[in-house]
Amino acid sequence: MKKCAWALSSLSEQHYHDLEWGVPIHDDRLLFEFLILEGAQAGLSWSTILNKRMAYREAFDQFDVVKVASYDDHKTNELLVNPGIVRNKLKINSAVSNALAFINVQREFGSFDSYIWQFVQGRPVCNTWESAVEIPTFTKLSEMISKDLKQRGFKFVGSTICYAYMQAIGLVNDHTVDCFRHAEIKQKYS
Repeated sequence: MKKCAWALSSLSEQHYHDLEWGVPIHDDRLLFEFLILEGAQAGLSWSTILNKRMAYREAFDQFDVVKVASYDDHKTNELLVNPGIVRNKLKINSAVSNALAFINVQREFGSFDSYIWQFVQGRPVCNTWESAVEIPTFTKLSEMISKDLKQRGFKFVGSTICYAYMQAIGLVNDHTVDCFRHAEIKQKYS
């Protein structure tokens, strides 16, 4: 079966591509996980973060947003020496501040899911890219989401990170049209 070119580099990327990437997510815990992981990816490859994903889950209490929001200096210092994750102080501190902002969004909208999916009226945008070179790194929509998230106090949510987040959580289906997942996701979720 034909797959998106980026998914052919490793087994972990193939697995992620085949089972998760582009599938609409409506679970707040997973939405928070991907928000933190996409922010951690800034300046790095997705495969680096994907290979550290289990360590991230363990280090960040399975991405329990309430627990992460309560992290103190002792916990963040502990994370800074954890070899299983990206040990970047700004990224670790942003996970904590993003948890607080995430909780505020949940309070305002009832769930983060309700908030983030409003940007696409609850339905994924199904693109029809013929090759990977056509896929943008950001869009007007990712710029709008980025701006809104920043106004709400989120960090590491620039328009490029937001677009990667949109792809990861299924706000957009960016599988190329010749990829077997494009039609599967389009049929099931559009």
